[in-house]
This record gives sequence, structure tokens and C-alpha cells, in this order.
Amino acid sequence: MRLLLADLVLILHFAIALFIVGALPLVWLGAAAGWRWVRHFGFRVLHLFAILLVAAQAVAGLWCPLTLLEDALRGGPGERSFIARWVHALLYYDLPLWVFTAAYIAFAALVVLTWWRVPPQRRH
Repeated sequence: MRLLLADLVLILHFAIALFIVGALPLVWLGAAAGWRWVRHFGFRVLHLFAILLVAAQAVAGLWCPLTLLEDALRGGPGERSFIARWVHALLYYDLPLWVFTAAYIAFAALVVLTWWRVPPQRRH
């Protein structure tokens, strides 16, 4: 049961990362294509909040709580399901922490720039 919960946490973690990374090009593509949903205020606030939280955690030197929860459920590195092996390969990279911190800050800056260039709109 613990390994199943760990896999679910990992899949949630991957979905959040995919949202953070994938939403930015979708906003730019959607703005060019005239898609109104990419200017939805709630969507854009959630996206901005997510990347700012990730960047702030990295700057503070904190580990992602989802990573910590998954590791605790697995009991440390060890046995993983087939899906977990593939999702881990997509989500985790063996690079120095400063690389991730710089990448998160740069990506957050791009999201903030996007707010200025493709502003969200509130419904009246």
C-alpha cells in the first residue's frame, strides 16, 4: 500500500511539474491563436503561484514536500514500479542544486514577463 501511495504522490508531482512547464508555452501559443482560456485569471494566478513557490523553495534551500513525502513512503531509495522508474527518469536529474535554483528563478521571471506581455483578464 505504501508503494502505491508513493507512486500516486510521484504522479501528482509529475502532473504539477507538467502544469508549470507546459502552461507557459500554451499561454504564448494561445495568445497568438486567440484562445481566451489562456487569459483566465484563476488559471494564470495558479500558474504564477506554483512557479514562485518552487523558486522560493529552491532559493531557501528547501526540498519539495512531495519529494520528501514520496521518499518517506518508499522508505528511501529502493524498489520502484515500472511507471515510477519512468516518471523518475523524466522528473529527476542528477545536477548540482544551483542549476535547478537558477532554472526555477529564470522560469519564474519568464512567467512574470508573460503576465506583462499576455496579461490575464478578470471577468466583469
